[in-house]
Amino acid sequence: MNNALLSRCRVYVLRGLQPEQLQQVLQQALDDKERGLGASDIRIDPDSLMTLAQAADGDARKSLNLLEIAADLADEEGDHKVINEHVLAEVLASDVRRFDKGGDIFYEQISALHKSVRGSSPDGALYWLARMLDGGCDPLYIARRVVRMASEDIGNADPRALPLCLAAWDVQERLGSPEGQLAIAQAVVYLAAAPKSNAVYNAFNQIMADVRSQPAYDVPIHLRNAPTKLMKSMDYGAEYRYAHDEPSAYAAGEKYLPEELADASYYQPVERGLELKIKEKLAHFRELDKQSKKQRYRK
Repeated sequence: MNNALLSRCRVYVLRGLQPEQLQQVLQQALDDKERGLGASDIRIDPDSLMTLAQAADGDARKSLNLLEIAADLADEEGDHKVINEHVLAEVLASDVRRFDKGGDIFYEQISALHKSVRGSSPDGALYWLARMLDGGCDPLYIARRVVRMASEDIGNADPRALPLCLAAWDVQERLGSPEGQLAIAQAVVYLAAAPKSNAVYNAFNQIMADVRSQPAYDVPIHLRNAPTKLMKSMDYGAEYRYAHDEPSAYAAGEKYLPEELADASYYQPVERGLELKIKEKLAHFRELDKQSKKQRYRK
């Protein structure tokens, strides 16, 4: 539904019912002789009725469907029927949790998983992973999202996170479940406990936004390749400084962005995990740039 149409509608947010509310729905169905099962004289103890209510996972229609199935399987005892533990076990043997792929609950649970990882909560991450798997979510979908989490929220603070998540995805692809699910759980716990950084994520998003909004600046002459005599005669790559021939393999004062963006700085490492070392190294390079007598773009 598009926003224009949605703005003209009255929106109702539907929430799952509590087990106690579902128990009341079931009891009404058992008592109603006209629209329910009252005429069948079906008996069930309160604990068993609550078990049915809990199995419905907040869905009143599902609870009534389960009750109807249980009524059909109920044991005959004289002039009435009884829904006992054996009947419940048979009814709930193929129970599937409420998990509407593509719907609100689907996105709420994957959001909860991602936020638990970002918030460094292994328990929370495992819980929402288990909820999604229990509800029938494709483990390969979760594996793909976990790979995304490794890049978005851990990044270079712990570069081991990304190959670990790819390995978990590979296990699910090769072996299936339950082996793959355990590998995904291992990856999720690792991500939750790992140092966090979204520096690469932020830098990439900012650069993509700038590339889309700014002119298509030319590649600087010193960075161009010169495969032909004509290009060489135009000094393509003539002033390029080969880093391996420079002290410490770093060409101090050199620039690799277009001149119009010479002073731009996108990647800002955090002071956590490996990025702390990266930040120190980049700060050292910038100091060498300042001290160098060879400046690419002189103001």
